[in-house]
Amino acid sequence: MAKPQQLQKTEAEWQRELAPEEFKIMREQGTETPFTGEHWNNHEVGRYSCRACGQELFSSATKFDSGTGWPSFTDPVNLEQVELLDDVSHGMKRTEVRCKRCGSHLGHVFSDGPGESGERYCINSACLRFIHEA
Repeated sequence: MAKPQQLQKTEAEWQRELAPEEFKIMREQGTETPFTGEHWNNHEVGRYSCRACGQELFSSATKFDSGTGWPSFTDPVNLEQVELLDDVSHGMKRTEVRCKRCGSHLGHVFSDGPGESGERYCINSACLRFIHEA
């Protein structure tokens, strides 16, 4: 799979294109209230792409119910499509997950997942667009 092409936009452009909650989460590293996002309880078959740039990020095949109130995945579709960064905000050491194509904040990855990797990608619904598969 080819490396994603970097998408460059100003914060003003993002603010015009994204809804206020999407901008707060994706561009200002915010988070949505648990159990309120449109995808946390979605059990349909399909793919999840970045709401800002459309890059495919996660598959329903790796989605699981973590009980946290956010969509959780064991793995991204392709590690080349996400960027993992150290995050020491809020007095914690965590790993931030960003879309590699547009740089948008998606959520965090934790080491308490059920898959082979043991990782749980905890992603904000506001960052994702679901594409249903028949």
